[in-house]
Amino acid sequence: MQDAHAHPVIKGIVKQLESLTPKGKLLGNYIIQNPRKAVFMTTKELAEACGVSEATVVRFVGQLGYSGYGEFLQALRDFVDSGLSLPDRVDLPGMKGPGTDLLHRVVFEEMTNLRQFYETIDMKRLADIVDRIEKSPAVYVIGSRISYTFAYYLGWSLTKVRKGVNILKGSDSTTIDWLTGAPEESLVIIITTSRYPNELIRMGKVARRLGHTLLVVTDSRLCPVIPFAHQSLVVPSRSIALIGYPTTISCIINYLVLELVNRQPPHLKAHQEKLEQMYLENDILFNMHGD
Repeated sequence: MQDAHAHPVIKGIVKQLESLTPKGKLLGNYIIQNPRKAVFMTTKELAEACGVSEATVVRFVGQLGYSGYGEFLQALRDFVDSGLSLPDRVDLPGMKGPGTDLLHRVVFEEMTNLRQFYETIDMKRLADIVDRIEKSPAVYVIGSRISYTFAYYLGWSLTKVRKGVNILKGSDSTTIDWLTGAPEESLVIIITTSRYPNELIRMGKVARRLGHTLLVVTDSRLCPVIPFAHQSLVVPSRSIALIGYPTTISCIINYLVLELVNRQPPHLKAHQEKLEQMYLENDILFNMHGD
């Protein structure tokens, strides 16, 4: 794992360590030395591992500035997730077991992530994002590796409700050409999930250098593209996945597109009628009533 002390959650513990009580120091040192174990522990399990009370654990996370143990675990989860290799992930608790147990685990974790998002989402931020997508002269959606799946889904969906949408691959150097020739004040949307390809960090820098508006959709506040963004939408997950959790980001994409439709922009009907005519003329989609 990368230098632990460079990350906010561990840095916060190190900074507070000398001012903690003896029992607080036990907790702090245990977490610093065993973050991959601690991230899966309940307050009871962490208390037992360190020989302290659950109340001490609660006071400990409060002294670190977290509103509760859940918020602390989320921060620790983001730190641990950012440094895990594929072999590390395969060895995580819960990754192995009978098929039905794994299915239940996957479904439960996706439901948990959706519930967390639903309960914490800032609707004003979502509305601002829809405004940007609606009013920007052009939209460039960029992804790489697994996040290209989301980028393509968002970009393809947006083509059904507005013109000027471009889907780009972060791994393709011609993306720089597209961004360089983009209209002024274009919106660049970078979707990136752990483990954050360096090429998307580079594209974030390029977008800012060219004066475009940059929106980053990601799964952690530690995402290295966020510092370049004008606006970010963080969609955290409670668990650490082998590859990723797609459900919440997919739901956000669906919402953004539906909200654009609900606003009934004046060009929408004409745009969609033209698309349908092209589909028909070029025999793109199955037509039950066709010849």
